[in-house]
Amino acid sequence: MTHPPYLSPGYKSTVLRAPGQELIMPKLGPDSVELASPVFGHQELGRKDEDLTVQHAGEPLGERIIVTGRVLDGAGRPVRGALVEVWQANAAGRYGHLGDIHPAPLDPNFTGAGRCLTDGDGRYRFVTIKPGAYPWGNHHNAWRPAHIHFSVFGTAFTQRLVTQMYFPGDPLFAYDPIFQSIPEEKDREKLVSRFDMDTTEPEWALGYQWDIVLGDTPMEA
Repeated sequence: MTHPPYLSPGYKSTVLRAPGQELIMPKLGPDSVELASPVFGHQELGRKDEDLTVQHAGEPLGERIIVTGRVLDGAGRPVRGALVEVWQANAAGRYGHLGDIHPAPLDPNFTGAGRCLTDGDGRYRFVTIKPGAYPWGNHHNAWRPAHIHFSVFGTAFTQRLVTQMYFPGDPLFAYDPIFQSIPEEKDREKLVSRFDMDTTEPEWALGYQWDIVLGDTPMEA
């Protein structure tokens, strides 16, 4: 099984939100919903959407990185024109929203959200800051590994997949119930990016490659 189960007791919040009964499939197809749903256009995206380091008056603090890869279907074909969104903590491990009360500094020059459309080869590319680990209260001395949240849209909000990308060699993997909720190690490794020297730009930013394969990359429930 590639995807984590809805109920993972080690990840405490799933106990409260996991469905207690089998899903009842609706009789109506999704077409009627999707026809009334938003559709994204190229004109709504700009350079500042994909470069999270230039969205404010000053530069954010932390290690600048480039994250790129391809969105592929199950047959390995590129998914063109897909909207890819990212959100993440800052270099100190804090999100820029009121619900995050972790006593780490906020960065006034880093919001931590971006988006882009995949190109003709299914490729996305973001410039950002490497996020920090942060405590999350799930269990004793609980810390989340550094990660970036990804979502991939189809043509409407009803066609959305959400996942997370991690960084290689993180010592927190073994202690993280979210990462460990994926039963097979080979499937967990599909969420770990790889350092890439060809993506790295001299004296400017380290580069990481990570592909999203629909139907194979583990997705969140």
